[in-house]
Amino acid sequence: MINAISKTLIAAALCTAVAAQAQTIVFQDATGTVINSTLNINGTNYSTDWYLPTGTANGIVSVQHGFSRNCGHQRDTTKRFMASGLMAICINASMQGGNEALADQVAAKLIDPSLVTPDGRAVPYKIVVGGHSAGGHFGSRLGLKLHQIAPDRLAGGVFFDPVAGNTTSFMTNMTTISQNGLRPVYAVAANSNICNSSNNSFAALKQIRTNAIANGRDGFVGMQLTSSSTHVDSEGNNTNFTGYAACFQSAPKTYNTDYLRTMTSQWAVDIVNNVKTAAMYPNGSYINNLISISRGKLIQ
Repeated sequence: MINAISKTLIAAALCTAVAAQAQTIVFQDATGTVINSTLNINGTNYSTDWYLPTGTANGIVSVQHGFSRNCGHQRDTTKRFMASGLMAICINASMQGGNEALADQVAAKLIDPSLVTPDGRAVPYKIVVGGHSAGGHFGSRLGLKLHQIAPDRLAGGVFFDPVAGNTTSFMTNMTTISQNGLRPVYAVAANSNICNSSNNSFAALKQIRTNAIANGRDGFVGMQLTSSSTHVDSEGNNTNFTGYAACFQSAPKTYNTDYLRTMTSQWAVDIVNNVKTAAMYPNGSYINNLISISRGKLIQ
């Protein structure tokens, strides 16, 4: 007969086995480890990718995939954040309309002191919100909610060709994150196309710029890639035919994907550390070069 102690030990072993099965190492190198695991958010389990740098991370970036896409489509872009020493998280979920309800739940989850990463670490204090396409709207709502419930933890936002699921709420979300330029909000956008709803995020980005300048700040909100850019430049080598064909576009150019990954990863590091790497901002060498070779222009 199995006694109570034996039952407890067996139950614990089973729980440990299930937990181990629920975690999969997707990628690992000297910069860190990508682990897919199950994350319970408000009673629902979500397949979640964690990007865990080898060293101590002083910030975490929420990198949300776009509509009808998944976290794997942002794999190498998000790995650039990890390689820069930042933690990152992506949740596989419906992004229809930006899924603001889930964004609110994720905000509460990220600041829950009981939340730990799959390797047992606490989530870094500083949070950068962001995402691609409809995931950009999700990121904007995540930022608004964090501002409401834990404003000191919200550091800013970095977005990849974001699309407003609703232009009014997107405007409110983005301007709330920015706080008249007090928090940095940056985006890398593509040329106007059907998949980015003709750059419908630009109204909010330009309003952020206007508000920031009016309050004595520089107003920089990012770059539009202008040479054969596509809506899925952030997916790059992780995209598929459906990703770009649905937008009536060709596969993303390697150079545009590299521009996006270089700028956004450095911006995120700067946001977390409250510094500015001069090359990555107006009149800096990297930005000036993109403009001079007609591969990018300021969003303004």
